[in-house]
Amino acid sequence: MNKKHTTYFLFVLWAGGGALVAYFLVYSLRKAFTASTFDGLELFGMDYKVVISISQIIGYLLSKFCGIKFVSELKRNHRLPAIIASGAGAELSLILFGVVPYPFNAICLFFNGLSLGCMWGFLFSYLEGRKLTDILAGFLGVSIIISSGAAKSFGLFVLSFGVSPFWMPAIIGGIALPLLAGMAYLLDRLPEPSLEDKAYRTERAPLNKYKRRILFMNYSALLIPLLLVNVLFTVLRDIKEDFLVDILQHTSLNLTPFLFVRVDSIVTLILLVVIGSMIFIKNNKKALNTLMFLMLFGSLLVLSTSLFFDTLIIKPVLWLFLQSIGIYSTYLAFQTVFFDRFIADFRIVGNVGFFIYLADFLGYLASCIFLGLKFTLNFNNWLQYYNTLSLGITLICICAIGFAFLMMYVKRKNINLNIKTT
Repeated sequence: MNKKHTTYFLFVLWAGGGALVAYFLVYSLRKAFTASTFDGLELFGMDYKVVISISQIIGYLLSKFCGIKFVSELKRNHRLPAIIASGAGAELSLILFGVVPYPFNAICLFFNGLSLGCMWGFLFSYLEGRKLTDILAGFLGVSIIISSGAAKSFGLFVLSFGVSPFWMPAIIGGIALPLLAGMAYLLDRLPEPSLEDKAYRTERAPLNKYKRRILFMNYSALLIPLLLVNVLFTVLRDIKEDFLVDILQHTSLNLTPFLFVRVDSIVTLILLVVIGSMIFIKNNKKALNTLMFLMLFGSLLVLSTSLFFDTLIIKPVLWLFLQSIGIYSTYLAFQTVFFDRFIADFRIVGNVGFFIYLADFLGYLASCIFLGLKFTLNFNNWLQYYNTLSLGITLICICAIGFAFLMMYVKRKNINLNIKTT
Protein backbone atom coordinates (compact mmCIF):
# COMPACT_ATOMS: atom_id res chain seq x y z
CA MET A 1 0.00 0.00 0.00
CA ASN A 2 1.58 3.29 -1.11
CA LYS A 3 1.45 6.56 0.81
CA LYS A 4 -1.59 7.88 -1.09
CA HIS A 5 -3.63 4.73 -0.42
CA THR A 6 -2.60 4.78 3.23
CA THR A 7 -3.81 8.37 3.50
CA TYR A 8 -7.15 7.45 1.90
CA PHE A 9 -7.57 4.47 4.24
CA LEU A 10 -6.90 6.54 7.35
CA PHE A 11 -9.25 9.29 6.17
CA VAL A 12 -12.05 6.76 5.51
CA LEU A 13 -11.48 5.27 8.95
CA TRP A 14 -11.62 8.72 10.54
CA ALA A 15 -14.54 10.21 8.63
CA GLY A 16 -16.58 7.13 7.70
CA GLY A 17 -15.97 5.26 10.94
CA GLY A 18 -16.66 8.37 12.99
CA ALA A 19 -19.94 9.03 11.17
CA LEU A 20 -21.03 5.39 11.59
CA VAL A 21 -20.37 5.38 15.33
CA ALA A 22 -21.94 8.84 15.79
CA TYR A 23 -25.22 7.86 14.11
CA PHE A 24 -25.18 4.53 15.94
CA LEU A 25 -25.23 6.57 19.15
CA VAL A 26 -27.99 8.83 17.80
CA TYR A 27 -30.13 5.72 17.28
CA SER A 28 -29.43 4.64 20.85
CA LEU A 29 -30.92 7.96 21.97
CA ARG A 30 -33.92 7.57 19.68
CA LYS A 31 -34.97 3.96 19.19
CA ALA A 32 -34.26 2.02 22.40
CA PHE A 33 -37.92 2.33 23.49
CA THR A 34 -38.98 0.10 20.55
CA ALA A 35 -37.66 -2.96 22.45
CA SER A 36 -40.66 -2.67 24.79
CA THR A 37 -44.16 -3.70 23.77
CA PHE A 38 -45.96 -1.85 26.63
CA ASP A 39 -48.53 -4.66 26.75
CA GLY A 40 -51.87 -3.74 28.26
CA LEU A 41 -51.31 0.03 28.12
CA GLU A 42 -53.59 2.18 25.98
CA LEU A 43 -54.15 5.87 25.28
CA PHE A 44 -56.87 7.47 23.13
CA GLY A 45 -58.18 3.98 22.36
CA MET A 46 -54.88 2.91 20.77
CA ASP A 47 -51.94 0.84 21.95
CA TYR A 48 -49.66 3.02 24.07
CA LYS A 49 -46.64 2.08 21.94
CA VAL A 50 -48.38 3.33 18.81
CA VAL A 51 -49.22 6.61 20.56
CA ILE A 52 -45.63 7.24 21.71
CA SER A 53 -44.30 6.21 18.29
CA ILE A 54 -46.60 8.74 16.63
CA SER A 55 -45.63 11.33 19.26
CA GLN A 56 -41.94 10.85 18.47
CA ILE A 57 -42.54 10.84 14.71
CA ILE A 58 -44.50 14.11 14.90
CA GLY A 59 -41.55 15.73 16.71
CA TYR A 60 -39.15 14.19 14.21
CA LEU A 61 -41.39 15.36 11.37
CA LEU A 62 -41.42 18.94 12.63
CA SER A 63 -37.64 18.83 13.01
CA LYS A 64 -37.29 17.53 9.43
CA PHE A 65 -39.45 20.40 8.19
CA CYS A 66 -37.23 22.91 9.99
CA GLY A 67 -34.21 21.05 8.63
CA ILE A 68 -35.17 21.91 5.02
CA LYS A 69 -34.11 25.45 5.89
CA PHE A 70 -31.79 24.95 8.85
CA VAL A 71 -29.56 22.16 7.49
CA SER A 72 -29.39 23.56 3.95
CA GLU A 73 -28.23 26.93 5.38
CA LEU A 74 -25.96 25.50 8.12
CA LYS A 75 -22.47 27.00 8.36
CA ARG A 76 -19.34 25.00 9.15
CA ASN A 77 -18.68 26.45 12.60
CA HIS A 78 -22.24 25.72 13.82
CA ARG A 79 -22.18 21.94 13.26
CA LEU A 80 -20.56 20.77 16.50
CA PRO A 81 -22.67 22.94 18.86
CA ALA A 82 -25.80 21.84 16.99
CA ILE A 83 -24.95 18.12 17.42
CA ILE A 84 -24.19 18.43 21.14
CA ALA A 85 -27.29 20.53 21.85
CA SER A 86 -29.50 18.10 19.94
CA GLY A 87 -28.11 15.07 21.79
CA ALA A 88 -28.52 16.75 25.18
CA GLY A 89 -32.12 17.68 24.39
CA ALA A 90 -32.88 14.10 23.37
CA GLU A 91 -31.45 12.62 26.60
CA LEU A 92 -33.32 15.17 28.75
CA SER A 93 -36.58 14.12 27.09
CA LEU A 94 -35.81 10.43 27.85
CA ILE A 95 -35.17 11.26 31.52
CA LEU A 96 -38.52 13.04 31.62
CA PHE A 97 -40.11 9.97 29.97
CA GLY A 98 -39.06 8.06 33.09
CA VAL A 99 -39.98 10.80 35.57
CA VAL A 100 -43.38 11.92 34.23
CA PRO A 101 -46.13 9.40 35.07
CA TYR A 102 -48.01 7.37 32.44
CA PRO A 103 -49.84 8.42 30.26
CA PHE A 104 -48.64 12.02 30.36
CA ASN A 105 -45.06 10.97 29.51
CA ALA A 106 -46.12 10.27 25.92
CA ILE A 107 -45.41 13.93 25.13
CA CYS A 108 -41.75 13.46 26.15
CA LEU A 109 -41.00 11.40 23.05
CA PHE A 110 -42.29 14.29 20.92
CA PHE A 111 -39.39 16.37 22.24
CA ASN A 112 -37.00 13.44 21.72
CA GLY A 113 -37.92 13.33 18.03
CA LEU A 114 -37.79 17.11 17.78
CA SER A 115 -34.23 17.10 19.16
CA LEU A 116 -32.86 14.43 16.82
CA GLY A 117 -34.51 15.15 13.46
CA CYS A 118 -31.60 17.17 12.04
CA MET A 119 -28.79 14.85 13.19
CA TRP A 120 -28.42 13.07 9.84
CA GLY A 121 -27.92 16.38 8.04
CA PHE A 122 -25.41 17.63 10.61
CA LEU A 123 -23.30 14.47 10.20
CA PHE A 124 -23.66 14.19 6.43
CA SER A 125 -22.48 17.78 5.99
CA TYR A 126 -19.02 16.62 7.10
CA LEU A 127 -18.95 13.97 4.35
CA GLU A 128 -20.56 15.41 1.23
CA GLY A 129 -18.80 16.92 -1.76
CA ARG A 130 -15.68 14.74 -1.49
CA LYS A 131 -13.98 12.34 -3.86
CA LEU A 132 -14.53 9.63 -1.23
CA THR A 133 -18.12 10.60 -0.37
CA ASP A 134 -19.57 7.32 -1.73
CA ILE A 135 -17.73 5.14 0.75
CA LEU A 136 -18.02 7.67 3.59
CA ALA A 137 -21.77 7.95 3.04
CA GLY A 138 -21.91 4.16 2.86
CA PHE A 139 -20.58 3.98 6.41
CA LEU A 140 -23.10 6.56 7.60
CA GLY A 141 -25.94 4.88 5.74
CA VAL A 142 -25.38 1.33 6.95
CA SER A 143 -25.19 2.62 10.50
CA ILE A 144 -29.00 2.85 10.26
CA ILE A 145 -29.24 -0.91 9.76
CA ILE A 146 -26.94 -2.07 12.53
CA SER A 147 -28.12 0.71 14.86
CA SER A 148 -31.78 -0.21 14.53
CA GLY A 149 -31.17 -3.82 15.54
CA ALA A 150 -28.64 -2.86 18.22
CA ALA A 151 -31.00 -0.35 19.87
CA LYS A 152 -33.67 -3.06 20.20
CA SER A 153 -31.11 -5.64 21.39
CA PHE A 154 -29.66 -3.25 24.00
CA GLY A 155 -33.18 -2.43 25.10
CA LEU A 156 -34.10 -6.10 25.55
CA PHE A 157 -30.82 -6.64 27.43
CA VAL A 158 -31.49 -3.81 29.90
CA LEU A 159 -35.10 -4.94 30.34
CA SER A 160 -33.88 -8.45 31.21
CA PHE A 161 -32.52 -6.98 34.47
CA GLY A 162 -36.01 -5.91 35.51
CA VAL A 163 -35.57 -2.24 34.56
CA SER A 164 -38.83 -0.35 33.89
CA PRO A 165 -39.57 0.14 30.18
CA PHE A 166 -40.04 3.82 30.98
CA TRP A 167 -36.50 4.20 32.37
CA MET A 168 -34.68 1.84 29.99
CA PRO A 169 -34.32 4.43 27.13
CA ALA A 170 -32.80 7.03 29.50
CA ILE A 171 -30.22 4.53 30.82
CA ILE A 172 -29.08 3.67 27.29
CA GLY A 173 -29.14 7.34 26.27
CA GLY A 174 -27.05 8.32 29.30
CA ILE A 175 -24.26 6.07 28.06
CA ALA A 176 -24.64 7.19 24.43
CA LEU A 177 -24.63 10.99 24.91
CA PRO A 178 -21.02 11.60 26.09
CA LEU A 179 -19.75 9.15 23.46
CA LEU A 180 -21.69 11.05 20.78
CA ALA A 181 -20.16 14.36 21.87
CA GLY A 182 -16.69 12.81 21.58
CA MET A 183 -17.34 11.43 18.08
CA ALA A 184 -18.77 14.78 16.95
CA TYR A 185 -15.60 16.51 18.14
CA LEU A 186 -13.48 14.12 16.04
CA LEU A 187 -15.63 14.73 12.96
CA ASP A 188 -15.38 18.48 13.47
CA ARG A 189 -11.60 18.17 13.09
CA LEU A 190 -11.96 16.86 9.52
CA PRO A 191 -10.34 19.04 6.82
CA GLU A 192 -12.58 20.84 4.35
CA PRO A 193 -13.03 19.32 0.82
CA SER A 194 -9.92 19.85 -1.32
CA LEU A 195 -9.71 21.38 -4.80
CA GLU A 196 -9.62 17.83 -6.18
CA ASP A 197 -12.81 16.99 -4.27
CA LYS A 198 -14.54 20.06 -5.68
CA ALA A 199 -13.48 19.12 -9.22
CA TYR A 200 -15.07 15.68 -8.82
CA ARG A 201 -18.27 16.63 -6.99
CA THR A 202 -18.68 20.41 -7.38
CA GLU A 203 -18.33 22.85 -4.52
CA ARG A 204 -21.16 22.76 -1.98
CA ALA A 205 -22.89 25.95 -0.89
CA PRO A 206 -25.81 26.99 1.37
CA LEU A 207 -29.21 27.36 -0.30
CA ASN A 208 -31.56 30.19 0.61
CA LYS A 209 -35.34 30.03 0.17
CA TYR A 210 -35.31 31.47 -3.36
CA LYS A 211 -32.60 29.09 -4.59
CA ARG A 212 -34.40 26.08 -3.09
CA ARG A 213 -37.62 27.00 -4.91
CA ILE A 214 -35.90 27.48 -8.28
CA LEU A 215 -33.95 24.24 -7.88
CA PHE A 216 -37.06 22.19 -7.16
CA MET A 217 -39.00 23.74 -10.05
CA ASN A 218 -36.19 23.03 -12.52
CA TYR A 219 -36.03 19.33 -11.60
CA SER A 220 -39.59 18.67 -10.39
CA ALA A 221 -40.48 16.10 -13.10
CA LEU A 222 -37.53 13.97 -11.97
CA LEU A 223 -37.67 14.70 -8.25
CA ILE A 224 -41.38 14.01 -7.66
CA PRO A 225 -41.33 10.27 -8.58
CA LEU A 226 -38.05 9.83 -6.69
CA LEU A 227 -39.47 11.57 -3.62
CA LEU A 228 -42.51 9.29 -3.82
CA VAL A 229 -40.26 6.22 -3.68
CA ASN A 230 -38.32 7.66 -0.75
CA VAL A 231 -41.51 8.58 1.10
CA LEU A 232 -43.06 5.13 0.75
CA PHE A 233 -39.89 3.28 1.72
CA THR A 234 -39.52 5.59 4.72
CA VAL A 235 -42.99 4.42 5.80
CA LEU A 236 -42.06 0.76 5.33
CA ARG A 237 -38.72 1.13 7.10
CA ASP A 238 -40.22 3.12 9.98
CA ILE A 239 -43.01 0.63 10.69
CA LYS A 240 -40.54 -2.27 10.46
CA GLU A 241 -38.13 -0.56 12.87
CA ASP A 242 -40.68 0.52 15.48
CA PHE A 243 -42.90 -2.56 15.42
CA LEU A 244 -40.57 -5.40 14.44
CA VAL A 245 -40.85 -6.97 17.90
CA ASP A 246 -44.66 -6.80 17.59
CA ILE A 247 -44.55 -8.17 14.01
CA LEU A 248 -42.38 -11.15 14.91
CA GLN A 249 -44.55 -12.04 17.91
CA HIS A 250 -46.93 -13.59 15.37
CA THR A 251 -44.25 -15.99 14.07
CA SER A 252 -42.46 -19.00 15.53
CA LEU A 253 -39.25 -16.98 15.99
CA ASN A 254 -37.65 -16.94 19.45
CA LEU A 255 -36.82 -13.29 20.24
CA THR A 256 -33.44 -13.55 21.96
CA PRO A 257 -31.79 -10.21 22.98
CA PHE A 258 -29.10 -10.13 20.27
CA LEU A 259 -31.02 -11.74 17.37
CA PHE A 260 -31.48 -8.37 15.63
CA VAL A 261 -27.79 -7.50 15.89
CA ARG A 262 -26.78 -10.80 14.26
CA VAL A 263 -29.18 -10.39 11.31
CA ASP A 264 -28.53 -6.68 10.84
CA SER A 265 -24.74 -7.14 11.02
CA ILE A 266 -24.85 -9.35 7.91
CA VAL A 267 -27.15 -6.90 6.10
CA THR A 268 -24.85 -4.03 7.11
CA LEU A 269 -21.72 -5.68 5.71
CA ILE A 270 -23.43 -6.54 2.41
CA LEU A 271 -24.77 -3.04 1.81
CA LEU A 272 -21.56 -1.37 2.97
CA VAL A 273 -19.73 -3.26 0.22
CA VAL A 274 -22.42 -2.45 -2.35
CA ILE A 275 -22.69 1.27 -1.57
CA GLY A 276 -18.98 1.69 -0.87
CA SER A 277 -18.11 0.15 -4.26
CA MET A 278 -19.80 3.15 -5.91
CA ILE A 279 -16.49 4.93 -5.35
CA PHE A 280 -15.09 2.99 -8.32
CA ILE A 281 -17.71 4.48 -10.66
CA LYS A 282 -16.15 7.83 -11.53
CA ASN A 283 -18.79 8.88 -14.06
CA ASN A 284 -21.71 10.50 -12.22
CA LYS A 285 -24.24 9.57 -14.93
CA LYS A 286 -23.33 5.88 -14.68
CA ALA A 287 -23.39 6.10 -10.89
CA LEU A 288 -26.94 7.51 -10.91
CA ASN A 289 -28.12 4.78 -13.27
CA THR A 290 -26.53 2.14 -11.04
CA LEU A 291 -28.27 3.56 -7.98
CA MET A 292 -31.61 3.51 -9.80
CA PHE A 293 -31.11 -0.18 -10.58
CA LEU A 294 -30.26 -0.76 -6.90
CA MET A 295 -33.58 0.87 -5.93
CA LEU A 296 -35.40 -1.31 -8.45
CA PHE A 297 -33.69 -4.43 -7.09
CA GLY A 298 -34.68 -3.55 -3.53
CA SER A 299 -38.30 -2.93 -4.54
CA LEU A 300 -38.51 -6.25 -6.40
CA LEU A 301 -36.99 -8.13 -3.45
CA VAL A 302 -39.52 -6.72 -0.97
CA LEU A 303 -42.31 -7.44 -3.47
CA SER A 304 -41.13 -11.06 -3.74
CA THR A 305 -41.06 -11.57 0.02
CA SER A 306 -44.61 -10.24 0.17
CA LEU A 307 -45.89 -12.45 -2.66
CA PHE A 308 -44.25 -15.58 -1.21
CA PHE A 309 -44.97 -14.59 2.37
CA ASP A 310 -46.73 -17.84 3.33
CA THR A 311 -43.68 -19.88 2.32
CA LEU A 312 -41.02 -17.60 3.80
CA ILE A 313 -42.72 -17.06 7.14
CA ILE A 314 -41.99 -20.71 7.95
CA LYS A 315 -38.40 -19.46 8.29
CA PRO A 316 -38.87 -16.03 9.95
CA VAL A 317 -35.13 -15.23 10.05
CA LEU A 318 -34.91 -15.63 6.25
CA TRP A 319 -37.97 -13.41 5.81
CA LEU A 320 -36.44 -10.78 8.10
CA PHE A 321 -33.10 -10.92 6.26
CA LEU A 322 -34.66 -10.53 2.78
CA GLN A 323 -36.97 -7.74 3.94
CA SER A 324 -34.02 -5.85 5.45
CA ILE A 325 -31.86 -6.22 2.32
CA GLY A 326 -34.70 -5.06 0.08
CA ILE A 327 -35.83 -2.09 2.17
CA TYR A 328 -32.37 -0.74 2.92
CA SER A 329 -31.09 -1.21 -0.66
CA THR A 330 -33.70 1.28 -1.84
CA TYR A 331 -33.81 3.54 1.21
CA LEU A 332 -30.04 3.93 1.58
CA ALA A 333 -29.53 4.63 -2.12
CA PHE A 334 -31.34 7.91 -1.42
CA GLN A 335 -30.00 8.60 2.04
CA THR A 336 -26.33 8.09 1.14
CA VAL A 337 -24.98 8.93 -2.31
CA PHE A 338 -27.85 9.48 -4.76
CA PHE A 339 -28.35 13.19 -4.20
CA ASP A 340 -24.62 13.78 -3.85
CA ARG A 341 -24.13 12.25 -7.32
CA PHE A 342 -27.23 14.06 -8.59
CA ILE A 343 -25.75 17.43 -7.63
CA ALA A 344 -22.42 16.51 -9.23
CA ASP A 345 -23.92 15.13 -12.45
CA PHE A 346 -26.15 18.12 -13.14
CA ARG A 347 -23.57 20.60 -11.77
CA ILE A 348 -26.02 22.06 -9.27
CA VAL A 349 -24.85 24.75 -6.86
CA GLY A 350 -26.25 23.61 -3.52
CA ASN A 351 -26.03 20.82 -0.97
CA VAL A 352 -27.55 17.44 -0.13
CA GLY A 353 -29.36 18.71 2.98
CA PHE A 354 -32.21 20.32 1.04
CA PHE A 355 -33.07 17.13 -0.89
CA ILE A 356 -32.76 14.73 2.04
CA TYR A 357 -34.77 16.85 4.45
CA LEU A 358 -37.53 17.49 1.94
CA ALA A 359 -37.77 13.72 1.37
CA ASP A 360 -37.59 12.92 5.08
CA PHE A 361 -40.25 15.47 6.02
CA LEU A 362 -42.69 13.95 3.52
CA GLY A 363 -41.70 10.42 4.55
CA TYR A 364 -42.34 10.88 8.27
CA LEU A 365 -45.60 12.70 7.55
CA ALA A 366 -46.70 9.64 5.59
CA SER A 367 -45.55 7.37 8.45
CA CYS A 368 -47.94 9.12 10.84
CA ILE A 369 -50.78 8.63 8.36
CA PHE A 370 -50.08 4.94 7.81
CA LEU A 371 -49.75 4.25 11.54
CA GLY A 372 -53.21 5.74 12.01
CA LEU A 373 -54.59 3.70 9.10
CA LYS A 374 -53.72 0.46 10.88
CA PHE A 375 -56.48 1.17 13.39
CA THR A 376 -59.09 2.31 10.87
CA LEU A 377 -58.65 -0.74 8.61
CA ASN A 378 -59.56 -4.27 9.62
CA PHE A 379 -56.15 -5.87 10.16
CA ASN A 380 -55.83 -8.53 12.82
CA ASN A 381 -52.18 -7.92 13.69
CA TRP A 382 -48.99 -6.04 12.78
CA LEU A 383 -47.63 -8.89 10.66
CA GLN A 384 -50.68 -8.94 8.38
CA TYR A 385 -50.73 -5.14 8.08
CA TYR A 386 -47.02 -4.85 7.36
CA ASN A 387 -47.04 -7.55 4.68
CA THR A 388 -50.05 -6.03 2.89
CA LEU A 389 -48.47 -2.59 3.07
CA SER A 390 -45.14 -3.78 1.63
CA LEU A 391 -46.93 -5.40 -1.30
CA GLY A 392 -48.81 -2.23 -2.27
CA ILE A 393 -45.85 0.11 -1.69
CA THR A 394 -43.41 -1.85 -3.84
CA LEU A 395 -45.82 -2.06 -6.79
CA ILE A 396 -46.18 1.74 -6.74
CA CYS A 397 -42.43 2.26 -6.34
CA ILE A 398 -41.47 0.02 -9.26
CA CYS A 399 -43.65 2.16 -11.53
CA ALA A 400 -42.25 5.40 -10.05
CA ILE A 401 -38.63 4.29 -10.55
CA GLY A 402 -39.36 3.45 -14.19
CA PHE A 403 -40.89 6.91 -14.71
CA ALA A 404 -37.89 8.56 -12.99
CA PHE A 405 -35.54 6.73 -15.37
CA LEU A 406 -37.44 8.24 -18.28
CA MET A 407 -37.45 11.75 -16.79
CA MET A 408 -33.71 11.58 -16.11
CA TYR A 409 -33.08 10.68 -19.75
CA VAL A 410 -35.30 13.57 -20.93
CA LYS A 411 -33.60 16.06 -18.60
CA ARG A 412 -30.12 15.11 -19.77
CA LYS A 413 -31.21 15.32 -23.39
CA ASN A 414 -32.66 18.81 -22.89
CA ILE A 415 -29.49 19.99 -21.13
CA ASN A 416 -27.32 18.66 -23.98
CA LEU A 417 -29.52 20.40 -26.56
CA ASN A 418 -29.24 23.71 -24.69
CA ILE A 419 -25.46 23.37 -24.57
CA LYS A 420 -25.29 22.74 -28.32
CA THR A 421 -27.55 25.67 -29.20
CA THR A 422 -25.47 28.06 -27.10
